[in-house]
Amino acid sequence: MSYNYLYKLVLIGDSGVGKSCLLLQFTDQRFQPVHDLTIGVEFGARLIEYKNTKIRLQIWDTAGQESFRSITRSYYRGAAGAVLVYDITRRETFNHLASWLDDALQHSSPSLQIVLVGNKSDLSKRRAVNYEEGLNFAQEHGLTFLETSAKTGENVEQAFIQMTHRIYEKVKTGDFDPNIKLIGVKRGNNQISLNEDEKKNEKNGCC
Repeated sequence: MSYNYLYKLVLIGDSGVGKSCLLLQFTDQRFQPVHDLTIGVEFGARLIEYKNTKIRLQIWDTAGQESFRSITRSYYRGAAGAVLVYDITRRETFNHLASWLDDALQHSSPSLQIVLVGNKSDLSKRRAVNYEEGLNFAQEHGLTFLETSAKTGENVEQAFIQMTHRIYEKVKTGDFDPNIKLIGVKRGNNQISLNEDEKKNEKNGCC
């Protein structure tokens, strides 16, 4: 499989919030109603294209149980982005967001990009956390925020695509250097495609 860049992402949050189902929906476009609890770490991948650049997303789905917290922490290192997930029907999963966020920021690179996801929007009648609460938490901590449904697919694509776009822009500005190990971004096996503006500038001899 040829690609220009590889981005490493991690899914984090309490057990049972739907991290594995979000990953399955994004990579396979399907929903599995009964899913065993993740033991340790699971893995998924998908190739997407943005601004004429092929990007392979390497997504690590981490266990939410406290007993696996040390394993989860090890996957923050070398990650370019994290999708922080809570369940809108379980307030305790929202209350634990600050702890997950502190862990991620403490054990990752300073450039880590984080998207906050309130999952299970299809169960809005059982909602325990208002949309505004999730939005306020995200704004307070400088995160992107969406509510998703791994069951219907609502906003699942957007969550990962927005993450990819944020990392791409950080690569362009030099905040993510693919030449540095453990930064979560690696060059692929294709030469980097230039977008149309860059091609125009190159043709005109612009530096």
